Order: sequence, then C-alpha cells, then structure tokens
Amino acid sequence: MKKTNLFRTSLCIFISLLVCCVATAAAANGDDKPLRVAVAGVAHGHLNDVLSRMDRGDFEVVGVYEKDDRMRQDNGFTRRGDKVPFFADLGEMLDKTHPEAVVAYGPIYDHLEVVEACAPRGIHVMVEKPLAVNMKHAKRMAKLARQYGILLLTNYETSWYSSNHEAYRMVKDGQIGDITRILVYDGHQGPIEIGCGKDFTTWLTDPVMNGGGAITDFGCYGANIATWLFDGRKPLSVYAVTNTQKPDKYPDVDDDATIILQYPGVTVQLMPSWNWPMNRKDMYIYGSKGYIYQSTPSRMSLYKDGKEKDVKTKPLSAPYDDSFRYLKAAVRGEITVQPTDLASLENNLTVVEILSAAVKSARTGKPVRLK
Repeated sequence: MKKTNLFRTSLCIFISLLVCCVATAAAANGDDKPLRVAVAGVAHGHLNDVLSRMDRGDFEVVGVYEKDDRMRQDNGFTRRGDKVPFFADLGEMLDKTHPEAVVAYGPIYDHLEVVEACAPRGIHVMVEKPLAVNMKHAKRMAKLARQYGILLLTNYETSWYSSNHEAYRMVKDGQIGDITRILVYDGHQGPIEIGCGKDFTTWLTDPVMNGGGAITDFGCYGANIATWLFDGRKPLSVYAVTNTQKPDKYPDVDDDATIILQYPGVTVQLMPSWNWPMNRKDMYIYGSKGYIYQSTPSRMSLYKDGKEKDVKTKPLSAPYDDSFRYLKAAVRGEITVQPTDLASLENNLTVVEILSAAVKSARTGKPVRLK
C-alpha cells in the first residue's frame, strides 16, 4: 500500500514537472498567443518589416488603416493576397479589431494622429523612426502616452544590429577608454535612385510630412545611438549644414547634411545623406585608448594596444533581436522598456529635439543650444 502511494506521488510530481517544462519551452519558443497588431498606413517603404514576418506566428495583423482610397486597393498586403480587413477610418478599425498594439507605417507627420487615436483606448504604439516631425508633435504624443499609460516605441533598423550592441558593451567596459569623438555615417544613393515607390517618396521628400529630407530620414539614426551611448544625456549644442546636390530630384528638401553634436569634451558628427555611392549605416567611436569601427550589422573591428582585430559579433537574443519580438515582450510585460533604451520614448524625445535643432541651425547658420 505504501509503495503504491509512493509510486502515485512520484508519478504526480513527474507529470507536474513535465507540464512545467513543456509550458516553459512553449513560452521560450514563442508558442504563446500571438500579439494582436493593427497597421496604420501602408505608404512607408519599411512596411515589408511586417509583411516578411507575418508567417512567423508571434503576431497577427487584425486590421489595416489607410486613408488613401487607391492605396487601400493596391499595397503590400493585397499583392500578397492576405485576407486582412482594411479601414478608411482609424477609430473604426481600432474599435472593431481591438488590437493590443498599432504599428505606424505612414508619413511621420501622421504619427501624432495614430497616438491621439490609440492612447485614450489604451492601445500601445510603435512608430517607424523618427518619433515625430517636430517637438510640438513629439510633446503632444508623449503627454498622451504618459496620461493613458501606453507604450510609445520607435523602431530603427540599427536597434537590432548585434555590432551596435557589442560596441556599446565595449564602450561601457572601458575597452577604448573615455569617448573622445564619434563619427556616424548613414544613408544611400537616394530614395528615388534606389527605387523606393512613389507612394513612399511623395511624403519622404515633403518637408512638412517628413520634417526634412536626409537630415531627418537618416540623421535620426546617429542621434538615437549617440543618446544611447551617453545614457540619455542631451548635447550642449547642435550645429548643422545642409545641401541639395540633386535639386532636379529633391527640389523641396535637403539630400545631404552634416550635424555636429557638442557634448562636454566630446564631438559627435552625423553625416546623413542621399548621396552616398552605397548603402551604409556604420560608425567610428574613438576613445582615449583606442577606437571601434562598426561596419555592418554583425561585424566590427577594435583597435587598442597598438593592434586592430576584426570582431564577428554573436546574434542578439530574443526579444532584443527584432522589433516585433521586442514589441510583443514589452506589451505582454515580459520585459521593461528602460528610459535609456534605443526604442524608448525618452530617448526619442531627445532625438526629435536634436533633429529640430539641426533643421533650425541649417536654416539660420548658427548653432542651437539645447536647454
């Protein structure tokens, strides 16, 4: 009898442990319930970030909002044959589909509209970089997010580069000493030149809808990373020069910029351009003992002690390797978004402040001091 009871007890314990192990493995493999996501706008060239991940199963698109009649009929979803409901009214989509989060893929100017609709409904938002076209919009968005307790995240391609995270670790570990100078290069040959569609380039080259040209489109990357490396601290001043080297293609906006951020004892130079002969998102971080060159999403080199060595970085661990995994983990409370994180509201308010100062500086020819 005692042996039978002992056997039953042991069996119950074994089954309980097995269930726990299976549940843990399922959660680790992303087998939990998909995140309910709605899409606001389809005119952004980065919409493929959604389309290329839809079959993964960690999120489901429950609705798409697009105000333009033609684009509702012809877009990345319809070309794939996806059976996703489309809406001409943002509020109607939110009320009928009940998403946990909305991802914005329209003009940057429309980010404010998305937050104004989502925040009172308690729906989290992730926008494509940058957060907003100007500080007026950014402050309004931040106020709403904080008032209603929603996440307001900003997505950058470079946030998921393992080389950037390894560079950050090396800097914080003191491997190159104190930072003395940072050079950040971002851009490509130009949105028209690389074949971005007309729906994308129409607003991307509009100074109102995009907040600027290359200065906004690519200046935000370096501003985001500099703010991250300096733990959220703002530069003392911002000075910028812009050019339009191809006025026949970009008559209304700049296509090349140089932005200088002055921190105490450190100069950060951002070089966003639509005139690079190649696609690039790389940077040099110089220190008192050496330097780091981040060359690709996964490769970099480290120079110290008189020697340079190539470093191939390890892939980032989920959910810090992908925008949608990160969004899901943040919405579900599996991770806490820190104020210094690349996607955080705090970081990206500073980014918009830097970009707004850069646009003003380029217009006036004078440096702009940040408060």
